[in-house]
Amino acid sequence: MKKICLSLIVILAVINTSFGQFQITGKVTDNTGEVIPFASVFIKNTAKGASCNIDGVYKLTLDKGNHTLIYKAIGFKALEKAITVTKDMTVNQTLAPESYTLKDVVIKANAEDPAFEIIRQAIKNRKRYLNEVESYKADVYIKGLQKLVGAPKKFFGRDVQKTLDLDTNRKGIVYLSESQSIFSFKRPDKVKEEMVSSKISGNNNGFSFNKASDMLINFYENLLLEGSGLSSRSFVSPISDNAMFYYKYKLLGTTEESGVIINKIEVIPRRKNDPVFRGTIYIADDTWRIMGTNLYLTEDAGINFVDTLNIGQQFVKLEKVYMPATTKFEFNGKALGFKFEGYFVGIFSNYTFPDFPKNYFTSEILKITKSVNKKDSLYWMNNRPIPLTDEERFDYKKKDSIALRKTTKHYLDSTERESNEFGLGKLFLSGYRYNKRYEKRTISFDPLIRSVFFNTVEGFAAKYGVTYTQRLEDRKFYSIRPEVRYGFSNHIFTGNISGTYYYDPLKRASISGSFGSDIADLNRYGSMTLLSNTINSLLFERNLSKFYRKEFANINTTRELADGLQAAVSIDYAQNRTLQNTSDYKVRNVKDEEYTSNNPFSPTIETPLFPTYQSFSISASLNYTIGQKYITRPDAKIYEESKFPRFNLGYRKGFKGILNSDVDYDLLSFEIYQEHVRMGLVGYSSIVVGAGKFLNNNAVFYPDSKHFRGNNSTIFPSNLRKFRYLDFYQYSTSKQYIEAHFEHNFAGFIVNKIPLLRKLKLEEIVGFNYLTEPGKKNYKEFYFGVERFGFGVSYGYSYNGNYKVDQGFRIAFGF
Repeated sequence: MKKICLSLIVILAVINTSFGQFQITGKVTDNTGEVIPFASVFIKNTAKGASCNIDGVYKLTLDKGNHTLIYKAIGFKALEKAITVTKDMTVNQTLAPESYTLKDVVIKANAEDPAFEIIRQAIKNRKRYLNEVESYKADVYIKGLQKLVGAPKKFFGRDVQKTLDLDTNRKGIVYLSESQSIFSFKRPDKVKEEMVSSKISGNNNGFSFNKASDMLINFYENLLLEGSGLSSRSFVSPISDNAMFYYKYKLLGTTEESGVIINKIEVIPRRKNDPVFRGTIYIADDTWRIMGTNLYLTEDAGINFVDTLNIGQQFVKLEKVYMPATTKFEFNGKALGFKFEGYFVGIFSNYTFPDFPKNYFTSEILKITKSVNKKDSLYWMNNRPIPLTDEERFDYKKKDSIALRKTTKHYLDSTERESNEFGLGKLFLSGYRYNKRYEKRTISFDPLIRSVFFNTVEGFAAKYGVTYTQRLEDRKFYSIRPEVRYGFSNHIFTGNISGTYYYDPLKRASISGSFGSDIADLNRYGSMTLLSNTINSLLFERNLSKFYRKEFANINTTRELADGLQAAVSIDYAQNRTLQNTSDYKVRNVKDEEYTSNNPFSPTIETPLFPTYQSFSISASLNYTIGQKYITRPDAKIYEESKFPRFNLGYRKGFKGILNSDVDYDLLSFEIYQEHVRMGLVGYSSIVVGAGKFLNNNAVFYPDSKHFRGNNSTIFPSNLRKFRYLDFYQYSTSKQYIEAHFEHNFAGFIVNKIPLLRKLKLEEIVGFNYLTEPGKKNYKEFYFGVERFGFGVSYGYSYNGNYKVDQGFRIAFGF
């Protein structure tokens, strides 16, 4: 038996030696010995290859036998090297700088640079190469790294080095992730991706947010990076149809690679602050196709969040086409005292060009299963095409060890003793949070400073709540919140309890309910925050919000019925009572201002707006998004921003007689809306159009009317559906209505041309709001202004028909 086993071992050893795979490692440097980061190494006549890491180190797995390696890097001569593989090998390589010469080109004074004609030829062939490959399938490896290279000692009183686990110089990696996917693409924009493996430093159970489609950038497109978040508008490709209007070009030289003459062309913006690239682009003679890019976006181009973004692409020849082999995004920037840099690099390999069957592409653009983050270190060592640097290897080792330790009960208990320590200052300013992470439960106490407020109905009052949350597996959770409220002037105490059970994240399904009593705004959408109303009342003698009291019980449920189709049902019972002002306290007496009654229709006299009544109603809605794309993760379903409109159909019925209900009505409503309709270089538009009608209005009391999102304040939270000059309460209806809202953001298209303003990166907005209903026919608002990061200032006018009723400044905030 022993001899048989020994024989088997010998045979297996021979087989492994004869047919096994071997590791080829090495470093790519230039003539001076400096490393060449992210150089590409391909196996000739295949789509298989690897990339060097930032230290110039690469690794390949090859079968035994003869192979030819091709080394390529932007700015260096491509080199072919034949090797014979019989064992694990170290193959270092030196690349010579590419010598781009102008010896065959004569440039006369005042003559056009030859680069312009090359670009014209590239533009002529742009559509040809854009549509050259109808579809493809590839393996994609993505690696992302972000690191701090400078930071303040403290941020909001917290030690930065300790909080972010940095070194003594406050430098270090804050994000490191790798992923592998099988990616399919069909023109113009159909994608399907299945993640094979995922790894995040310091998060052993996490799933990478890497997406192969995020690594796609095609300079044959006219406009690029639309909707990327870098800017509210797009960037013009150096070979777009109208590129000559935005760019100047300079031929830096030509070289020959594998029999192909390649032109190195400098891309120069005609105007400093246009949304354009800088850098170099490489274009082949005769075929006029792009052979590589080394292009930059800077702050001058209007990018947000980073100072500089470098986009580098290298291509590999497959049969008669060239496909991206490596796409690299490198960035750096600074904010609030933090200096950062990083990169995302994608390696595309094993291309095939199938004819995908019908219905192959669906609304699911990325699928991530539970097993993708279970790959061990041996798997990654053998499969990552970019070797880890020493810094990255150390980061994985340290943070993975810490992450494992952080899941233990002993560690969590020890850290929570400090974080759960009670303090009156903490409770007063930010609220107190008691966290038991091992049991996945949290108790949150509201901050006292936000619980005290004033209005003329309750006088000074307090509202306080506590939220208990129990997290379950796969992002499921349930929460319970009791809340009490007391007015020190009207002496009314209310209390209620609410709960939510989020039971199916993949279907966005939940059930919730509440019961008790409360003081509610007469407008079901709300008018303004309690704090805003307090400030307006005490300092400016304007009690804008109006209230009523209700005892209620309700239950709600929502669930996705199909891709992009969400349904919701709510059953509500309430007993509603009017309230009156009980306090006229103010900090200062404002000339020509006086508190109004709690009835918005009789401001000088306290009269009941409606009798005490009971209401039983059922509401249902269907929300559908055309062409909704989504990502499926084991613990969630994440919707992408849609390019198409959304529709909402709603129905609310009040039942008379059930539980002594006094109401009797049927309201049918319909709305179509779309935000961020991309308009290329001139920004984006957002639009909402809604209409509705009470099919039956036999008994409709004011709280059950159709309300609108009005505004009586100079400062208000931004909302596309919000009117800027419409009274909160006056024009609610129990009949029919049509409303429309439109806003266009020019994303700096105009302001960017004004030298003193362009550095502020302001975005111009214009807008229009419209409402017609029996009590307010053809009401219109027009406004214009600027905004930045959700904060905007505008000036506008409002009209009843052709009669101007109001005008003035408005300040909107969305944070």
